[in-house]
Amino acid sequence: MTKIEKAAYIIEALEELYPTVEVPLDHKDPYTLLIAVLLSAQCTDKRVNTITPILFKRADNPFDMIKLDVAEIKEIIRPCGLSPMKSKGIYGLSQMLVEQYNGVVPADFEALESFPAVGHKTASVVMAQAFNIPAFPVDTHIHRLLTRWGITNGKSVVQTENDAKKIFPREKWNKLHVQIIYYGREYSPSRSPLLEKDFITRKIGTKKVKSTFKDWHSFE
Repeated sequence: MTKIEKAAYIIEALEELYPTVEVPLDHKDPYTLLIAVLLSAQCTDKRVNTITPILFKRADNPFDMIKLDVAEIKEIIRPCGLSPMKSKGIYGLSQMLVEQYNGVVPADFEALESFPAVGHKTASVVMAQAFNIPAFPVDTHIHRLLTRWGITNGKSVVQTENDAKKIFPREKWNKLHVQIIYYGREYSPSRSPLLEKDFITRKIGTKKVKSTFKDWHSFE
């Protein structure tokens, strides 16, 4: 099966499984999405969704966020991990938004990636899901599955993103990356793969499916 044939099969299979998808992080606007995605680094979406209501009750916009100090933010988000870095990032990017963008999150990759604690993946999620600008954020599920499916060689997340963008139609990127995440969580988790359910890997995988998957670390 060629890569083009694999891509077509992946799109068809995931569209049947997940015809409608939403970002699994609770948010109401670009700012709250940006904060939620930042918090999700090396943290589960479920945990983030328990913390953001507490944080957003105090401050759900950059103007209110900078009224808090870093220590207050850190204490609230501590359960998400990496709280020293994340709290400084949240305060710093909120300050930049107020001072440089009148509190409005810019729909621009370069601008987003200039914010503290915001990497390419976080910027890509915001661009795709808040502004509907085509992007292909790569998380652990996408990196793992696109490698196993033979879409990329798995050498780096940068390579995975580039290969995905080459093989999948641009108009599919924003929805497809979320569909792959859903599939990875439901059918092919890294620690406890449900091999009897992982039909896409059995159909198009480049390697024989083993009893365990490599436990890829989190990527920013």
